[in-house]
Amino acid sequence: MENTKLITAGCFTILAIMLILPLLAQADEYKYSIGQGFEFSSGKYGTDTRTDTIFAPLTIMASPTDRLGLSLEIPYIYQSNGNVVSSIASGGMQGSKTTMLTAVGMNGTSGSGSGMSSSSSSTSQSESGLGDITLRVGYVLVPEKGSMPQIRPMAYVKFPTADKNRSLGTGEFDEGAAVEISKWIGNWNPFAEAGYTVQGKSAQLALKNYISYDAGVGYQVADNFRPILLVKGGTSPADGASSLLEVRLKLKYQATNHTGIEGYAAKGITTNSPDYGAGLAVFYDF
Repeated sequence: MENTKLITAGCFTILAIMLILPLLAQADEYKYSIGQGFEFSSGKYGTDTRTDTIFAPLTIMASPTDRLGLSLEIPYIYQSNGNVVSSIASGGMQGSKTTMLTAVGMNGTSGSGSGMSSSSSSTSQSESGLGDITLRVGYVLVPEKGSMPQIRPMAYVKFPTADKNRSLGTGEFDEGAAVEISKWIGNWNPFAEAGYTVQGKSAQLALKNYISYDAGVGYQVADNFRPILLVKGGTSPADGASSLLEVRLKLKYQATNHTGIEGYAAKGITTNSPDYGAGLAVFYDF
């Protein structure tokens, strides 16, 4: 356990240094920001027990050029029980989405083996700790101009820094890529994104690769305020798990020239999406 903690701390330190050092060395040439989020979600995820989850990501972002963007997400996770395994999937500029994989039953220890309905007293205690760290890189391949929308490919890797024995992660590396398209039409800002995630192989969880997507539209009510309505979804991320689908209402408010605030409320549609959720994040731009 001590070695695992040391490895986790080492991964955190190395990744943070890789991203922050260039900024400190050439701060006058780089645009960057730091954000702290707090998200709550709740659902049964096909089990007989409700699981409440807190996901609190610290996000460090950098834009070395007008087209290139980097972000490092370092989350803290709390779960009211261990009946499900936390999994954070990339969501691009519109934010991440949290999916849950049923832990009991998928590893064959109890339940029907489908991963869709089971309960166990051995998983009733709450768990908390570092989640999986995610590094993302995006590049504006085609900037918005005239009738042409902005096209932004993105790649990411999820590092297995979360403790899989405490159901805080799958214990596997994930890699993926996505393409985001967005366009301003007057005060309206429609967008869409589609991506593909390659999950690691796990002896305990029947993980499989999956397609993710989101689409929505924002409206610029004022210079510093924009509500956004979007849907987020994906194909089944594991054998026995449902597809993913949720609806979000998101609000973006630019409080000052340097400080932005984002909040959302979400309603899940499918079994492995949260029944409901809400989040708040504050970003400070340098």
